[in-house]
Amino acid sequence: MNSKKKFVIITGYFKGESYGLLGPQMAATVISDNSEYEALVVGVTNEDDKTDLITALENHFSGTRMVIGFSTLGGRPDLFDLAGELKDKGAVTILAGPQANVDFKGEVGHDRFDHRFKGMSDRFTFAIQGPVQQILPILESGLDSDISEFDGVLSRNKDGQIKENRPAPWEDQWLSKVDWTNIYRLKGTSFARMPITCGQVLQQIGCPHAAKERKIQIDYPADLANETGPKHVTIAQKGCSFCDVAQDKGFMGAVGEEAVKSQMACLPEQADGSRVAFELINESPLPKLDRVMELACECSLELSQINLTLRADYFLKGQENLKNTLEKAQKKNIRILLASIGFESFDDTILKNMNKGVTRQMNLDTIKTIRDLKPKFPCHFGYLKEEGANHGFIHPTPWDTPDISKEVNLTIDMYQLAMDILPPHSTPLIIHHASGLADWIRQIEQQENIQFERVGTTIAWWQHKRLV
Repeated sequence: MNSKKKFVIITGYFKGESYGLLGPQMAATVISDNSEYEALVVGVTNEDDKTDLITALENHFSGTRMVIGFSTLGGRPDLFDLAGELKDKGAVTILAGPQANVDFKGEVGHDRFDHRFKGMSDRFTFAIQGPVQQILPILESGLDSDISEFDGVLSRNKDGQIKENRPAPWEDQWLSKVDWTNIYRLKGTSFARMPITCGQVLQQIGCPHAAKERKIQIDYPADLANETGPKHVTIAQKGCSFCDVAQDKGFMGAVGEEAVKSQMACLPEQADGSRVAFELINESPLPKLDRVMELACECSLELSQINLTLRADYFLKGQENLKNTLEKAQKKNIRILLASIGFESFDDTILKNMNKGVTRQMNLDTIKTIRDLKPKFPCHFGYLKEEGANHGFIHPTPWDTPDISKEVNLTIDMYQLAMDILPPHSTPLIIHHASGLADWIRQIEQQENIQFERVGTTIAWWQHKRLV
């Protein structure tokens, strides 16, 4: 009989999917293997009934104290509200994962400006920022003692003041193992284990584009520019201006090869003995892609498919590496899928304001190279929507004008981008309150005496009002 205490990690999920979540599932693995707690992950979709979910949690904990982590929430207000409701019921609620520190503390200046995001410190017992091993001594302490001195912890005292501790460093020993069987979905008022058809392997932490801070100029939104004339705002930025992960992690470098091998060995086997497809988490994967296959061979692992998420400029720099890798992948019967390339836009003004570090022409050159490669490796190279790819295309943005829209549409038609590149639906620009564009918004608010609406953890750039 399992006498361990219970720990649940709640995370956002999409209906009908069966992908793994490396961060939450690796965290659950570390907790289960190194503490008196047995941890599992519960993926919660927008369609899940909150009452059923709370009942399922109560059934799972069977009258014992609920200890519930929240990670990879995607800014969902319903999950933040759930945390507050569970805390009111006596649960220990822990905010973790990307942006945990800034979402716990709230938006910069919220104490001086009432309309800004106030933070979630009232809905969580505490937050923890950084690598998962930091939770282990906290769990060992019993959770009822003062945890305000532990690494990576953010806590609020009785006077409402928040204390934040520096996180511990990332270490390979905690990045080597993941149990892919520990993710569940809500079924009625209980949890059902979910089979995983696509996992993840962490090869690099953060993005090289976010390694260096630089001063950038971002244009005013088009509607305000029409009122006041052309203006811009200067901010200090690492990485893409809309990317909150760039603010969260920057660039921390590569994970060791032994840890990568161990992660691949943890991937579930398919009926033919090969491992399930996996996303290689590395924003610049092409120079080391060859080595990933070599590492798999060293530990006698058969790979089936490697999914890549990368930038257009990194693709162009690494295209010769990719060609060489595809020749070897063809011999090993491994499929390489360009699962997502962050094109984001086909207009230079918008790309500049996003601080993408690429141009319209670089995006088009990338597409031409990809299309030329496809016939040479038809079965072992993929990039099409019907092959599972979903490339980045952000629209609308604050900088859209009739002229820009006309030119973008002409580009889409001229290069037939809707045929194989563009996703079924574009993604509206989302401004997280801790991203570079949030600094841009706040400067505009003060310069123009206006307020943009806040929607949970994001800023509604399309909706503002002038102050008297």
